[in-house]
Amino acid sequence: MIIHKSLLPEVEIPNVSITEFILREADRVPNREALIDGPTGRTYTYGQLKAMIYSFAGGLTAKGLRKGDTIALMAPNIPEFAIVFHGAAVAGIAVSTINPTYTAEEVKFQINDSQSQLLVTIGMFLETSQLAIEGTGVSEIVIIGDAQEGTTPFTALFGEPIAQVEIDPHEQVVVLPYSSGTTGLPKGVMLTHHNLVSNLMQVEEALEVEDGEIVLAVLPFFHIYGMQVLMNEFLSRGSTIVTVPRFDLEQTLSIIQERKITRFFVVPPIVLALAKHPMIDQYDLSSLKQVFSGAAPLGAELEEEAAARINCSVVQGFGMTELSPVSHISLEGRSKPGTVGLTAPNTEIRIVDPETGEDQDFDGIGELWIRGPQVMKGYLNNPSATEITIDPEGWLKTGDIGFIDSEGFVSIVDRLKELIKYKGFQVAPAELEALLLTHPAIADSAVIGVPDTEAGEIPRAFIVVKQGHELSPPDVTAFMDGHVASYKVIRDIVFIDEVPKSASGKILRRMLRD
Repeated sequence: MIIHKSLLPEVEIPNVSITEFILREADRVPNREALIDGPTGRTYTYGQLKAMIYSFAGGLTAKGLRKGDTIALMAPNIPEFAIVFHGAAVAGIAVSTINPTYTAEEVKFQINDSQSQLLVTIGMFLETSQLAIEGTGVSEIVIIGDAQEGTTPFTALFGEPIAQVEIDPHEQVVVLPYSSGTTGLPKGVMLTHHNLVSNLMQVEEALEVEDGEIVLAVLPFFHIYGMQVLMNEFLSRGSTIVTVPRFDLEQTLSIIQERKITRFFVVPPIVLALAKHPMIDQYDLSSLKQVFSGAAPLGAELEEEAAARINCSVVQGFGMTELSPVSHISLEGRSKPGTVGLTAPNTEIRIVDPETGEDQDFDGIGELWIRGPQVMKGYLNNPSATEITIDPEGWLKTGDIGFIDSEGFVSIVDRLKELIKYKGFQVAPAELEALLLTHPAIADSAVIGVPDTEAGEIPRAFIVVKQGHELSPPDVTAFMDGHVASYKVIRDIVFIDEVPKSASGKILRRMLRD
């Protein structure tokens, strides 16, 4: 066995709840702006944030929710997201974060699977929410903002403040984001307080954050990247976070200029815009110290082009939901374009040849396996998927193919896993294939990811039409609309006579790629 240990010094991980950790600076800077809503300017100071978190925790317990329960949170990036998330954490309650672009069907699946007892959302998503909770354990919808009839206003959930409920940080699940892992349908990823705190400490060593920095939160908080690397990391530093509910290039550039944003966390399509869009030249982006790209690989050429255009450090890292999420990160002044950086502190990796199972040394290509305190507890109510992903010695198999060089930098070159990354969002082929097979004219289907300049990857469907039926690509697209979120809808469709499969019936996706 060849184990590549992190070249970075080990960090000491405190045995505390995630909320105690992120509020560690609150009493030092009570009047500093913690969260600002970019479009409206609505602001919470650190003093207000702390008070509201503990009051919200009290309100949840007064409702009868107890340690070990779960609530669902479906909201865009707004300051209140952090209040709900950490109020629940203080009460020992897990939060299942839901993508607001999901259809009612997708929301219902996650509510049922996570066994959520309450749904917190905004008025814009009320109709979807009402449809989604039918036949679930959720009987109450809490609305942030103006509450409509039949819903509970967010403000009504504030009660007498309570202290952090006694928990074991190593065991207590605090958040249940959903991930497809390396294969299959979305699964609830059980992340503990210790997982999250560990990863914040690991990232902290790599990010040289100065006191009083201002960061822009475009990446969604419901996704582990935005949740951890943005919301939690910078709250724990006492920084100011400016939230925007969705990415709009003009609005984003305007906020960077006006608010003097120092750090900008993005996905590759946004780096592409920074490198090539003519609008960039109309704004003063000189306050930016660093642009950090994640969620999908970023080519060295594009990384360097964007850095030169905006005169700012552009680096990238690697992670996945199951890793809370960071395992590799580029340090300021210690990065290598085209790589995902160095292995995070307190983390070990192996490069394992998927054919032979043999460990690879420097420059040898294989699947990236990771072990560290950020590795998830497991998949919710899915021990078989957990066993496939994490071996008995604690090694998590990422499904990504790469190598490590003699300087310790890791590069991702391919993927073993089936997962498609569309603008940083996960698209599970199995989910789309199952949906396509419900169409009366479709006999069989297979879905793969194909490269796309703007999106990174887009899903392409190979479809076998039933004898005696006719089907066009617009028919397929129209059928999918309303069943899945817009980023999952397939618009690249190829009709074939037969889907290639192995003797065991497994789809041979590599043959379709070739």
